[in-house]
Amino acid sequence: MGSLYSEYLSPNKVQEHYNYTKETLDIQETASRTVASVVIIILCCAIVVENLLVLIAVSRNSKFHSAMYLFLGNLAASDLLAGVAFIANTLLSGRVTLGLTPVQWFAREGSAFITLSASVFSLLAIAIERHVAIAKVKIYGSDKSCRMLLLIAASWLISLVLGGLPILGWNCLGHLEACSTVLPLYAKHYVLCVVTIFSVILLAIVALYVRIYCVVRSSHADVAGPQTLALLKTVTIVLGVFIVCWLPAFSILLLDYACPVRSCPVLYKAHYFFAFATLNSLLNPVIYTCRSRDLRREVLRPLKCWPRAAGVQGHRDGTPGHRLLPLRSSSSLERGTHVPTSPTFLESNTMV
Repeated sequence: MGSLYSEYLSPNKVQEHYNYTKETLDIQETASRTVASVVIIILCCAIVVENLLVLIAVSRNSKFHSAMYLFLGNLAASDLLAGVAFIANTLLSGRVTLGLTPVQWFAREGSAFITLSASVFSLLAIAIERHVAIAKVKIYGSDKSCRMLLLIAASWLISLVLGGLPILGWNCLGHLEACSTVLPLYAKHYVLCVVTIFSVILLAIVALYVRIYCVVRSSHADVAGPQTLALLKTVTIVLGVFIVCWLPAFSILLLDYACPVRSCPVLYKAHYFFAFATLNSLLNPVIYTCRSRDLRREVLRPLKCWPRAAGVQGHRDGTPGHRLLPLRSSSSLERGTHVPTSPTFLESNTMV
C-alpha cells in the first residue's frame, strides 16, 4: 500500500501509462490546437458567467427560494464548476499532461467527474421534486427547507466520493493491463461503474417523468394547470439536452471498456466527445432564462442596471416601481390551489 501511494508523486508515471495505452502521443502545440484551446476557454468563461448570473438571481430574490428553483440553482452551481474544471483541464492538457504527477492528474480528471456527478444528482433531485409536487400532491413547507438543503449537501458528498475514488486507490497504477485508453490512469472497471451508475440514475429520472406525465394527463384541470405544464416542459428540456450532450461521451467510455488496448482508434478522439458534452453546461442557463420570464428579467438585471431604470420609470408613471412577489411553494403554485389570478401575480410567475 505504501508503494502504491508513493507512485502518486512520481513524475514519470503519467507518461508510462500514456505510452502504454496510446499508439502515438499527440502533444505538439500546433496553431489549430492553440486556436481550439482558446475557443474552448472562451466558451467555458461564458459557462461560468451564465451560471453565475443564474445563481445570483436565485439567491438574491426570495421569489426563487422554492424547492424547484433551489434545485435549479444547485444544477447551475455544478455547471459553473464544470466550466472551471474544463478550463483547468484545457490548460493542463497537451504537452503539460506528461509533466503531471499522478496526484495532479487525478485532481484534473476527478474535478470533471465530481461536477458531472453533481449534475446527474441535481437532475435526480429535480425529478423527485416534480414527482412529489405533482404525483404525490404534497406541499414543501418551510419546515422542509432543511431537508432540501440536506439533499443538496448529500448529492455533493456522494459526488465527491465518486470523483475521489481513483485518488483513494481505485486506479490502475501498477496494473497497466487494467487501464482505460481514454483516461490512462483510471481503471476500466471504475469507468464502467461510474457510467453504469449515471445511466441507471438517468433511466430512473426518465421513468419518473413518464410517471408524472401520466398523472398530469389523467388529472383534473387544477393539477394540470398551464404553470405546471410549462415548468414540467422546462425541466424535461433540461433533461433531454443533458442526455443528448452526454450520450456520445458515455458511449465512448463504454466502448473504452469493451476494447482491448490500442484496438479502437476512435478512442484517441474522445476529447471531441467531452468537448461536445460541455455544451450542456452552456445551454442550461439559456433554457432557464428563455423559458421563465421572471428569471430572465432577474438574470439580466445586473447587466442592464434594471432596478434603477425600473425605479425611474415607476416615478414617471406615478406608480411604484415593479416589485417581484414572493413565490409560493412549488406544489401549491403549480397545482393552482389558492392562487390569485390578478394580472400582477400572473406576470410575476410566467413560464413562457
